[in-house]
Amino acid sequence: MQKAVTTMLAALALAAGMAIAQADEDYGPLKVQKTSVGNVLADPKGMTLYTFDKDTPGKSACKGECATYWPPVGASASDKPVGDLTVIKRDDGTMQWADHGKPLYTYVKDKAPGDVTGDKVNGVWHAVTP
Repeated sequence: MQKAVTTMLAALALAAGMAIAQADEDYGPLKVQKTSVGNVLADPKGMTLYTFDKDTPGKSACKGECATYWPPVGASASDKPVGDLTVIKRDDGTMQWADHGKPLYTYVKDKAPGDVTGDKVNGVWHAVTP
């Protein structure tokens, strides 16, 4: 009986480990970063990603000077959707990552991985939680 329980627990642990590994893969080139506000979605360098309330699903409203302060998270034409992440085309023809259809950005005032200085700026910018 004890051997059966041990075997079952080992199988559950293996399945849980596989689920965790699968969840990590769902972020494609992006990753989860620990910050002072909890875990956030980050670019490959660990810089916090943000969404903008004025965007509409699949369309960025952040252009010109806005995009200077809030650089779009660029994607290449060969990047493919993964999990909840999609790739959208900006008005200038460049490609940008989006989460649940919301375009993703970094913030120029974030200087190191894990910085979240852009969270809640003007009440319209929000750090993305995984």
